[in-house]
Amino acid sequence: MKKILFIEDDTVVRENTAELLELSNYNVITGSNGKIGVALAKQELPDIIICDIMMPELDGYGVLQALAEDPETRHIPFIFLSAKTEHKDIRRGMDLGADDYLTKPFEEEELLSAIESRLAKVAILKNIQEKESSSANQINTLNELRELVKKYEQQNYKAGETIYEEGKQGFHFYFIDRGVVKSHKMDQYGKELITSIYKEGDFFGNTSFNRPASYEEYATAMEDTRVYAVSKEELKEILSRNNKITLDLIDVMGDNISGIKEQLLEMAYGSVRKKTARTILLFSQNIRRHPTQSIRISRSDLASVAGMASETLIRTLSEFKKEGLLEIEGRNIKLLDVEALKKIS
Repeated sequence: MKKILFIEDDTVVRENTAELLELSNYNVITGSNGKIGVALAKQELPDIIICDIMMPELDGYGVLQALAEDPETRHIPFIFLSAKTEHKDIRRGMDLGADDYLTKPFEEEELLSAIESRLAKVAILKNIQEKESSSANQINTLNELRELVKKYEQQNYKAGETIYEEGKQGFHFYFIDRGVVKSHKMDQYGKELITSIYKEGDFFGNTSFNRPASYEEYATAMEDTRVYAVSKEELKEILSRNNKITLDLIDVMGDNISGIKEQLLEMAYGSVRKKTARTILLFSQNIRRHPTQSIRISRSDLASVAGMASETLIRTLSEFKKEGLLEIEGRNIKLLDVEALKKIS
């Protein structure tokens, strides 16, 4: 039932009109002057307001102006009902933002028609806005999903800072806008194992929707990093409206899982030289766009991804340097012969 606020100082007109509107299935609230009417409007937030002009305390023009200054009431449809019939009075009311202007005496059908048309307009506009909002949230590609998640919480991390910890309750899914993130675990001997490297444009985090779940690994920024965090509930809502993106995202996450499996097999059965070469190429691919650009990475991170002792990795890097496959300067590694590194067995 729609709620109408009727502001009128004449008791007979107020009571008769209120009865008429109630018989037409409206919930009616009445105010006897403009000051009371403004207070009622802010308290009740009616669906529409009908207001006399000539009233004590505050006239109808003052009521409309006061409500127009409040964000909560400025959009409520407003109809003037008055005995003032001169064109300048009508024009003044409309210029102030009134939706309609009815003169006394009025016909019952005239009043009801004015109310119905104003409420119908509000309903139509609301429907249009909802459709536009729904359309705006329709996404067709992963790039559109990347842009959409930038509306959510932005988080910034310095190199070495933890984004989330293994065993902690997982509430978010993350998108990397800038930087590099490693996911890693600790084995029973306290040795770190890097399971994945995520770069700009990648998604990572907790995607279990139907049950509470904890993070199964650590996530740490490898350089200054900016991510956007989307709650599981928000992501679920986005994906429920965009089924194609859901499938694309599953493909991406599936590729990540395949990469982890490949990496673990390489760690278990690959030669030291092959594991070292593959790990360098992996970091180069994930941290920089071009493989021949220098990458800045700690030897311990390289060793943990390769699954070998740091001393063994450093020795193998020295061999590659002597063979002209790469250059080493401090923590910076520059690949000189990418194809040769790929062919190492």
